[in-house]
Amino acid sequence: MKKIKVTLFALAAAFSVGVQAQDENSPWQIGFGVNTVDIRTPMDFGYVLKDWAGPSDINILPAVSRLSVGRYIGKGFSAELSGSLNKIEKGFGYNKELDNKVDLSFWAANLAGQYHLNTLWSGLRWFDPYAQVGVGYAAIDNEGKFRVLAGGGANFWFTENIGINLQTAYHPTLKNESQENYFQHSAGITIKFGKKDRDGDGVADKDDLCPDTPGKAELKGCPDRDNDGVADDDDLCPDEAGLVELKGCPDRDGDGIADKDDACPDEAGKPEFQGCPDTDGDGIADNVDKCKDVAGPKENNGCPWPDRDGDGVLDKDDQCPDVAGTIANKGCPEVTQEVQKKLNDFARTILFDLGKATIKPQSADVLNSIVSVLNEFKNAKFSVEGYTDSTGNKAKNQKLSEDRATAVKDYLIEKGIDASRLSAKGFGPEKPIADNKTKKGRELNRRVEINLVK
Repeated sequence: MKKIKVTLFALAAAFSVGVQAQDENSPWQIGFGVNTVDIRTPMDFGYVLKDWAGPSDINILPAVSRLSVGRYIGKGFSAELSGSLNKIEKGFGYNKELDNKVDLSFWAANLAGQYHLNTLWSGLRWFDPYAQVGVGYAAIDNEGKFRVLAGGGANFWFTENIGINLQTAYHPTLKNESQENYFQHSAGITIKFGKKDRDGDGVADKDDLCPDTPGKAELKGCPDRDNDGVADDDDLCPDEAGLVELKGCPDRDGDGIADKDDACPDEAGKPEFQGCPDTDGDGIADNVDKCKDVAGPKENNGCPWPDRDGDGVLDKDDQCPDVAGTIANKGCPEVTQEVQKKLNDFARTILFDLGKATIKPQSADVLNSIVSVLNEFKNAKFSVEGYTDSTGNKAKNQKLSEDRATAVKDYLIEKGIDASRLSAKGFGPEKPIADNKTKKGRELNRRVEINLVK
């Protein structure tokens, strides 16, 4: 019995060192439980099967009597080293001398190879059946013999690491005629632990999305520097705590737009305005709206178009924004008949040197009056027209009328009238307004007119 205790102590010490889970990721497994031994084994195969299930001669200790350690090898194969003890009280019907003894000692050590059948399918992983063969050594009443074994079993995993193990095996001696062959059945708890974890974060490599970087279990082993619940690899703002729905980026104004994409991160706004508000609802974000409290068009930076002169024509369309005019004349005042008459009353008093196109100095005041009138009608165009009487050479009169019209035009341009608004033309003695036969009539016909171009 002392030898049995020493053997089990050595097995227990071995099982407590370097143990990990038994699969590709965790190759070790330990177990402990109880075992039964059925010594009486008839040689006839039919009786062997009957004896395997027969309870009348089963020997069992009501305590932990079996320890095991397993190592996964690969491709569904594993190896198991086990040790067990028992006491034999029945089952020696063939040997009267042994049958009269009680509490015969029994201990055994076995090494078995196992093939896990669930390798053949991808179904229920909690059910782990296997077949096994191996060799062992067992001693009954201190008489030991080498044996072979064959059998099977199953693990039933009810958590990732803990399960129940059931197994059975037949242990014949190497001597064919031996009557000390036995069945051994066992049941117990099996434990997997010691998972592979390269980065030491407590998450097994097989489940770790970041196996080389320590991380958090709730993030499948990936790190989260800013502790916002979003793994760094998925976090668009890994150094600044943010929201899960914004991929780890913050949103100070709570408008659902990450601060990094928000043109107005401290004011709640709309996505179409890059997170900025539109206070006046004119479709222009406040950050670019020059009049954010008053609706206005985009073309005017969000401000309403002004009408400085109040003539009903907006400044943007008003060719005379500082002078009230008419809508028909694009915001400029219209040239009336009275204005036209005033211009020609002034123009007809312009004096020239006799037979020349030189304007006499005393005509400066009347010309400046014409300039003032033209400045009131910024968008109006005028024709400066020169005329002569019928005396003298007609060709010379034509040239003189053209030169005088041009002289007046040049004066007006010099005083600031836009050249594009003026044209000059001479008509010579054509279009007389009085009788050329009288002195008074000829004076009236020698004239300059300024007429509106319609």
